[in-house]
Amino acid sequence: MLEIWRAGGSNTGFSERLARKVEAEGWDGQMFMDSQCLSADPWALMGAWACVTERIKLSTGVTNPFTRHLAVTAASAATIQAISGGRAVLGLGRGDSALAWLGFAPVSIAVFERSLGTLQTLLSGGDVPFDDAGAAPGEAPSHEGLSLGARPEAARLKWLPADFPKVPLDVAATGPKVIRMSAPVAERVTFSVGADPERLAWAIGLGRDARAEHGLAIEDESWGAQIIVACHSDPEIAYEWAARSVPSLARFQVIQGAAVGPSAGEASFDAIRKGYDMTKHGDHEAKERLTEGAIDPTFVRNFAVVGTPDQCIERMAELRRLGLSRFVVVGPGFYPEEWGSAGDLFVREVLPAVRAEHSPTS
Repeated sequence: MLEIWRAGGSNTGFSERLARKVEAEGWDGQMFMDSQCLSADPWALMGAWACVTERIKLSTGVTNPFTRHLAVTAASAATIQAISGGRAVLGLGRGDSALAWLGFAPVSIAVFERSLGTLQTLLSGGDVPFDDAGAAPGEAPSHEGLSLGARPEAARLKWLPADFPKVPLDVAATGPKVIRMSAPVAERVTFSVGADPERLAWAIGLGRDARAEHGLAIEDESWGAQIIVACHSDPEIAYEWAARSVPSLARFQVIQGAAVGPSAGEASFDAIRKGYDMTKHGDHEAKERLTEGAIDPTFVRNFAVVGTPDQCIERMAELRRLGLSRFVVVGPGFYPEEWGSAGDLFVREVLPAVRAEHSPTS
């Protein structure tokens, strides 16, 4: 079953009208950005959406293991699961703008891998030793020094009912190490490697190989792709918007070094790595200045889905055939207001067409 999700962006408040509109448009899920200095709190927004919608799934897009204790994150996700009647997903990554605006880089690979296991145990109602529960030693004194007759020996969500439906974990993955570590552990893996079929096939292959090495069925994994979709009746207008938007997603593959994988587009990736200004994160004009003359147009068209509704439908169908079961679409909700009704072309034409082509009865 194909799911099509709407990417999250900067939110400054809650709109009941918007929540119900997005659900009515036919989206399967809505992501909520977790970057405390750039957007409102995702958990509060997800709770509000859960109360006024009936079907749409809700996920952080994405949170990280650093800015909240892992037990707090697990409790928040389980709370949304309870309020929404089982529609919560926990989207997790190594951290980007949320950490940058606190003066930190993404968490290490080792910390992230440990966090995956910890969250899965907590979400399943299990016990996690305090040393693995997410707090850095020394930030608060141990409770061993308190005068208590008995004290907790591990972190656990004691309030979870025995039959509580577990919140699925969805890992945002951009490189081989995270793909390999998350594929055998998480229920979902969402690749952020662009919309180039060769790169997505490479990422899916890494995930499948990792599951096979652990003796797990490939069919039990849900593979997703976060993709930029610039849809407009005028292909040139679509391209101009895509060119400004590609750096914010492409930089995930180069913030800590050179991009890996096939068709890397080294020159364009290098321009993004050297030129991206995190202080202007979310500033459309800043992205335009970066891309002007620095990024190859072919790179933009390969990395994003660009063009008319028919062209977008064709590209997404091609990607779906690689084995994807989910798209997280960066586009609708971000298009310029001056596009007018053209800004709704994806929802009106592309979304229903892609879903119809890949429905269980098609």
